[in-house]
Order: sequence, then structure tokens, then C-alpha cells
Amino acid sequence: MGLGSTAKKIQGLSDRAEAMYKQVQELQQRIIGLEEEVDDTHDTVKSIDHQLTEQRALLLALAEEQGIDGEQILAEAAIDEAEAVADGDDEDGDDAGSADGDADASDTEAPDATAE
Repeated sequence: MGLGSTAKKIQGLSDRAEAMYKQVQELQQRIIGLEEEVDDTHDTVKSIDHQLTEQRALLLALAEEQGIDGEQILAEAAIDEAEAVADGDDEDGDDAGSADGDADASDTEAPDATAE
């Protein structure tokens, strides 16, 4: 009887180990999939950032052609955004102003990109 009981326990452990191994394999596949998605997202963001830099340069050139100081406008927008964040307005209008906030944040970063 002792031998049969031991065999059942070993079989139970073996079944649990096999189930855990399958779970680990599934998790590994999910992680690999997530890594691929992150890589794709990174490539997309790089492409969009490059396009944004090109568009910003084009808009600044058009503004200059029209006699408008585009850099001054961007500087004023950055100051307004910084003041809004300092006043706590960012929390109240985060969703409504996210497109403007993202554009302003990109505008403040883009001079570095175009200066390079």
C-alpha cells in the first residue's frame, strides 16, 4: 500500500508540474508578443516624431515667409502651458486640452531636433 500511495503522490506532482510548465510557456509567448508590440510601437513613435519635426520646420518656414515670428509664438505657448501647470489647471483640463498640450510639448522639444 505504501508504494501505491507514493506512486499516486508522484503522479499528482507530475501533473501539477506539467500544468505549471504549460502556464510558463504561455506566459513566455505572451511576453514575446508584448516585446514585439513594444518594438512596433517604438518604431511608430520614432516615425511620427520625425514627421512632426519635418512639419514643424515647414510651418516655421511658412511663418517666416509670411513675416511671422514662429519661434516667439512657440515660446509664448510654452510659457502659457508652464503657467497653467503651475496653477494646477493641467489637472482640470487634462483630457480636453491633451491635444494642445501634446502639440505644445512637441513644439518645445522640436527646436532641439531641428537645431541638430
